[in-house]
Amino acid sequence: MTPHPPDDPAAGMHPALPFLLVRHPPVQVAPGTCYGRLDLPPRPGWEARADGLAVLARGAGLRVLYTAPAARCHLPARRVAERAGLALHVDPRLAELDFGAWEGLAWARIDRAALDAWAADPEGFAPPGGESGHALRRRVGAFWTDMLQAGRPAGVMTHGGPLRLLDGLAAGRTPRLLDPPPPQGAARLFSVVPAEYGPGTEHGGRRLSA
Repeated sequence: MTPHPPDDPAAGMHPALPFLLVRHPPVQVAPGTCYGRLDLPPRPGWEARADGLAVLARGAGLRVLYTAPAARCHLPARRVAERAGLALHVDPRLAELDFGAWEGLAWARIDRAALDAWAADPEGFAPPGGESGHALRRRVGAFWTDMLQAGRPAGVMTHGGPLRLLDGLAAGRTPRLLDPPPPQGAARLFSVVPAEYGPGTEHGGRRLSA
């Protein structure tokens, strides 16, 4: 997508809307652990991060906050929504990738050949009993389209896997499953023209601290 120039009449008809993409705060887990659907709690101190996000959400004029179901997303999202006066919606499509039998294992204990197979085919590979990258892309893409069609300034609190895709969609580029995720607790504010459903357009999007 190409940003509308200031003198483009379509820009006035379809004003850009703010979208805030947030990765959940840091979690309480042993370093090097594989986790996706494990419902891990956020580390102590997450409340201050949430309060900072509430200030940012108010300043950006957000109206709704979408969150993944896991506690590390839902707890801070609920606090942000309460303090910023936002409607809160839990959407299971924002859940992290399901790692199946790998959940809770140390990455070092996972078969190296399986990890290489995943890196070679991130779209088609799925951990035993888990979810493929294609399935993640499909559900996150459906969420993105629905959010744009709703046409409301919105925030999203989710995980590294979905954010790899949402960040690309909001920035107007093809998202890649193996892109590096934003750090835990990071937030990025975009301005997107919602009339053009599909990949988003970034109008001066900038990375912000949470």
